[in-house]
Amino acid sequence: MPISPNFSSVFSKEWEINFTQCLPNGYLKYTDLCNILQLTAVAHSDVGGISFSDMQEYDQAWVLSRMRVEVQALPKWRDVITVKTWINTLENSRSVRALEMYINDVKIVGCETFWAVFNTQKRRPEALALPYDHFELYPELRATTEGFSKIKFSSEKEMLFNRKVNLSDLDIVNHVNNVKYLEWCLDLVDTDLLLKQKIKSFEMNFLKELSIQDQVIIHENESEEATVFSITKEDNTCFALQLNW
Repeated sequence: MPISPNFSSVFSKEWEINFTQCLPNGYLKYTDLCNILQLTAVAHSDVGGISFSDMQEYDQAWVLSRMRVEVQALPKWRDVITVKTWINTLENSRSVRALEMYINDVKIVGCETFWAVFNTQKRRPEALALPYDHFELYPELRATTEGFSKIKFSSEKEMLFNRKVNLSDLDIVNHVNNVKYLEWCLDLVDTDLLLKQKIKSFEMNFLKELSIQDQVIIHENESEEATVFSITKEDNTCFALQLNW
């Protein structure tokens, strides 16, 4: 689709939190928090002419490689939130995008995301085929206090769970959706820690894609300040999550 006449390099979108997105305490699930952030990024790509539909003309799609989320507070059922987003860097096959979530002009969440252009036929990264010079970049305008880090795995990790990838885990790119990895891991966390909103920040590294029928193992390594999950397939790490308490 063409670039919208209302296109702006800094984009904002309002969302109302509905009950299907909430935990039993009435506050937004961490998984739905990530969904809202990513849907806002998608909406900005739509008006900017680099949407999934636009990119599919060249067998391309944006895929998430890294994501860091810093949480001051979570919105609750019926809250109306505003998510603001802009691009820090965009070059060839890679882009860093910032996102912030607000309630009544008070920032409650900051997020930094790293995206790659992925050829959905060849299943590998490649340079973006569409023009993007109309996007103004803001490399100094950061949404988080800390940047990405490479999550470190301890050799003293515990195997918690194994599962098979099902159709419901896949997205339109035909691989496991990034929020599904987070969901699998959070289902293994002490529920009190989630209901009492003890997560200060979390970071995800997406390393290798997973497809239907793949068999995976979820591992955990725990310390006083953080819990690290890793998901492996045939001893190869496909995903890592660090929860900072």
